[in-house]
Amino acid sequence: MEATTADSAPDQGGRRLPRILHPVAWWVWALTLATAVSRTNNPLLLFLVLAVLGYVVTARRTEAPWARGFKYYLWLALTVVAIRVVFRAVFATGITPHDHFLFSLPHIPTPDWYAGIRIGGPVSLEALLSAATDGLRLACMLCCIGAANTLANPKRALRVLPGALYELGVAVTVAISVAPQLVQSVQRVSRAKRLRAGRSTGMKALRTIVVPVLEDALERSLRLAAAMDSRGYGRAGTATRRSRRITGALMLLGMCGLCAGAYGLLDATAPALLGLPAMACGAALCVAGLRLGGRRVTRTTYRPDPWRPPEWAVAGSGVLSAVLLFGNLGYDPAQLNPTFYPLTWPGLPLVPTVAILLAGTAGFVAPPPGPVRRTDAS
Repeated sequence: MEATTADSAPDQGGRRLPRILHPVAWWVWALTLATAVSRTNNPLLLFLVLAVLGYVVTARRTEAPWARGFKYYLWLALTVVAIRVVFRAVFATGITPHDHFLFSLPHIPTPDWYAGIRIGGPVSLEALLSAATDGLRLACMLCCIGAANTLANPKRALRVLPGALYELGVAVTVAISVAPQLVQSVQRVSRAKRLRAGRSTGMKALRTIVVPVLEDALERSLRLAAAMDSRGYGRAGTATRRSRRITGALMLLGMCGLCAGAYGLLDATAPALLGLPAMACGAALCVAGLRLGGRRVTRTTYRPDPWRPPEWAVAGSGVLSAVLLFGNLGYDPAQLNPTFYPLTWPGLPLVPTVAILLAGTAGFVAPPPGPVRRTDAS
């Protein structure tokens, strides 16, 4: 079995072993950085965010299976940009006399009730660059989530979930772990075939790989079920019908408050009470519902992950980055969203650049990942 050090503890020589950063710190860092990304449409800043994510992931990822999936998020981000550009080219909105004409697609006439949307027609450089920038912003948000999934141990993140979300967290953790484990199984079976001088190719090779992989997945599922049963998974505490109803009412009202608060923050014409007050009230109701609903789940935690200065530094670097980009202090807010009409080179504002680079300090503020120690199960 595999075991990884969760906290810095002295080894046999008296030295301090590296520890794994608290998973919540990585998620706070990634989510606040994604929030900062939503503030800007500047391609230079977005590329800088991708560079920061790549550096932090490369410097602080472990050798665990889930830590190898960041490249797939990069491919997904590239796909998002490509789809956005293709849609903008196909559903063209026409070009102005000042645009740079690139090519023209066959125009498909549309009925009157479909007015306002054109299919095909001339495509300009400004339109493609604008679409690529919009797709790049969404791609950066996806990469932020991918960085959190790569750096944070999903099994350790399950410990800090509220008791009311424990079952949901287990399902999400198992789902996240399926793809890396299947990749490992395929690699293991392929390596065993090469050691046995297997020469089959095509569909025959696929059959020789699929069956062992499915058998390995079934055995792993049985081991997981036995481990969950031995640890008392599914045990429920005492919860009356009245408490369940109160929990449901608190969660429903809290979600309504969060939705109303988000609407108030996004709509400048909304009343002031629909902004931060409604969001704060909704969050308080959700927290109360989660605490009340968590009483029915009985579970213990062995060696909880500590929250120390490195966790504060990593989470604070992401929060500070978002605050600086939303504060509009020391720079023109128009620099965050440059226009491509007319076509000009975007500027690189100093304060947002420093804010994004501050988020990159998580790459050396966080403790280096400890090596995965393998022990033989007796």
